Amino acid sequence: MAKKTTVTPLHDRVIVKPAAAEEKTAGGIIIPDTAKEKPQRGTVVAAGPGKKDEPVTVKPGDTVLYGKYAGTEIQIGGEELLIMRESDILAIV
Repeated sequence: MAKKTTVTPLHDRVIVKPAAAEEKTAGGIIIPDTAKEKPQRGTVVAAGPGKKDEPVTVKPGDTVLYGKYAGTEIQIGGEELLIMRESDILAIV
């Protein structure tokens, strides 16, 4: 389960911890750092209350899929996180 963060996102913003990048392919080939792709899956750490008419549908602990270039990278407590709008999230897994 995701730990509680001291940062609270505003409105429809969501803080997501990206999943680790794949180290090996299915065939066992090791992927070098320069060839690794950004993960498109992560765990919601915190979510804002939503807009006036639209509450946020994701909650902390949800695993989500998001767009490849979605969000802004931030660092909180030495941890790499993404902050994005809820509309950048494609699906809850």
